[in-house]
Amino acid sequence: MSDVQAAPVAVTIEERRLVWFAREYVKSPGAVVALIALLIVLFVAFFSPLISPQNPYDLTQVDIMDNLQPPGSKSMDGKPFFLGTDGQGRDILSAIFYGLRTSLIVGVLSGVLALLLGVGVGLIAAYRGGWVDTVIMRIVDLQLSMPPILVALILLVLLGGGVDKIIIALVVVQWAFFARTVRGVALVENAREYMDAARGLKLGTVRIITSHLLPNCMPTLIVVATVQVASAISLEATLSFLGLGLPPTQPSLGLLIANGFRFMMSGNYWVSLFPGLALLITIMSINVIGDRLRDILNPRLAR
Repeated sequence: MSDVQAAPVAVTIEERRLVWFAREYVKSPGAVVALIALLIVLFVAFFSPLISPQNPYDLTQVDIMDNLQPPGSKSMDGKPFFLGTDGQGRDILSAIFYGLRTSLIVGVLSGVLALLLGVGVGLIAAYRGGWVDTVIMRIVDLQLSMPPILVALILLVLLGGGVDKIIIALVVVQWAFFARTVRGVALVENAREYMDAARGLKLGTVRIITSHLLPNCMPTLIVVATVQVASAISLEATLSFLGLGLPPTQPSLGLLIANGFRFMMSGNYWVSLFPGLALLITIMSINVIGDRLRDILNPRLAR
């Protein structure tokens, strides 16, 4: 009976926390604008096959005679090109929609996988301590001592191109940062009294880590995850720009920027400009949201 009565109270507490969090978040106008921009990006990326004027990677919908049309022009059959076309006659607006979808999938999926791997390793290192912590942290230090772009380039040269390959490369690049971050937070939490009480009750290691240690590390992980997703999107665009990321047959903001780079000197600025702006808006929105989450979850850093 007591459990049945306690349930509504727990829900009410969670609702109050959500209301408080929402009120704190909207106190920053820049964070609100960033959230709206990111929601628009997510909507466009998710529904790109439905709202795009054309499928820019379907040869039956692309006409080479429409190549390098300036913004506001029309195709041979009267369809408008709001942002112009590229060298292959693809609609830039449609290509951006599809490119956002691919970039977000790569960034989010690689970030989640790196988070799971890094958090698991970091929690084990902090909880076990001793030689386990020393060995893991030396591996992490070795990983972090190398430039991420260099590690990703080497891996892609060895593995080849493709979405799955670039996700693997980004996971290898990012996991050590998550491990280092969560290990530092977990060391502080591991020394607290509630952890001593959990060990005194003879709870299992897995239960202590997942039920007591991990939840208290989540505020920091949420902030770090947002920053790393933005970093992964930027790194994927850089690798695709260098020709070592996604193949030319797959949409990507980095590929769109690279394809238009050679047209910049001839005055066809729109081929690279608009995909670059889309990439900039996406990364800046995620970073601003991450900064706001950090200020709310850890006010001492804001001061």
